[in-house]
Amino acid sequence: MTINKNLPSYQCVATENDEGGITFHLKGRMDVTNAAPMMKELRTLLEDSPLSSLIVDLEKISYLDDFGALVLVELQQMIASRRGHFSFINASDKVRKTLSPLNLSSLTEPVTLVKKRPPGIFIRLGEATIKNASDLKYMISFMGAVCISFFYVLTHPKSLRTDDTLAYMQKTGVDALPIVGLISFLMGLIMAFMSSIQLRQFGANILVASLVGLAMVRELGPIMTAIIVAGRSGSAYAAEIGTMKISEEIDALFTMGFDPVRFLAIPKIIATVIVVPLLTLFSNIFAITGGLIVGVFMLDLTADAYIAQTLKTLTLFDLLWGFLKSGVFALLVSWTGCLRGFQVSGGAASVGQATTSAVVSGIFLIILSNSIFAVLLQYWG
Repeated sequence: MTINKNLPSYQCVATENDEGGITFHLKGRMDVTNAAPMMKELRTLLEDSPLSSLIVDLEKISYLDDFGALVLVELQQMIASRRGHFSFINASDKVRKTLSPLNLSSLTEPVTLVKKRPPGIFIRLGEATIKNASDLKYMISFMGAVCISFFYVLTHPKSLRTDDTLAYMQKTGVDALPIVGLISFLMGLIMAFMSSIQLRQFGANILVASLVGLAMVRELGPIMTAIIVAGRSGSAYAAEIGTMKISEEIDALFTMGFDPVRFLAIPKIIATVIVVPLLTLFSNIFAITGGLIVGVFMLDLTADAYIAQTLKTLTLFDLLWGFLKSGVFALLVSWTGCLRGFQVSGGAASVGQATTSAVVSGIFLIILSNSIFAVLLQYWG
């Protein structure tokens, strides 16, 4: 059986062999101009034929482009769905060169899914060790870069970006004052209320002022302020520098001759170290005010008596000790935020990971350093 199909730019002669297969003898061009009608005609020829094989003779094809190759792919998939055999013959070198990237023989092969085995415990342990060692190496390198940049700023004060430093002081200090004041006020309120339940049984209501003042000035004031700053400013530092890192702005700064650490990290660190002790002072004042409200309205204490007891309990050493701790906490928080920002690599997901890591690492370092301060104070005392 022979069937002829003619279009202006190509001709198809279909012959049936003795084994139940069909051979298409194509002539002319197979390109974007006739790929759609050609596919339609060839589908019609194959629609109701139970085929065992399909052979496409490309000997007289003068030109074949990607759309013509797509026709062959469609024919192959149609025959494969009927469990038949597909092949093409007599293709010229030019036509074979066009078809070679498609690798038609592999298109109908079943895809073998290989289940990836999860890495063993020793592999994970090794990867974590290498990652932590690399992280430690980068931390030491970044610490050295910050020290060198800070020393350079001390010897060349005009190199400090004063406007940016003042802007970060406002963002870290002034803008954080409402939330720091509110949380500290509520903490003082709660501490005074809970301690008054026990102390009033012994007639020691006045000691509520001592407890709130000493706890806030020595411990809770610096810690809570630093944690709030880590959540607000530490994460912001990491996100800002990390975004600049993935957008290659830091590489541009380096190309233009700027030191990225001195240009970006030093203003943030200096601003944070300056304003966090001041925030701690306000935190102490708000917490003592919260305790004062409980003392006046629940414990029948006068405001003068409460304030006098607070001043009697606190010493200048307690105030300076809290300031020292606040400065160290501020240095750790700002340094960690900048470090995580410079460690960003990849895309937006890495920025989110760096932001989270900056907060978690900052809080961990705050608690760790506070423990060290507690041990030092114990031996000092």
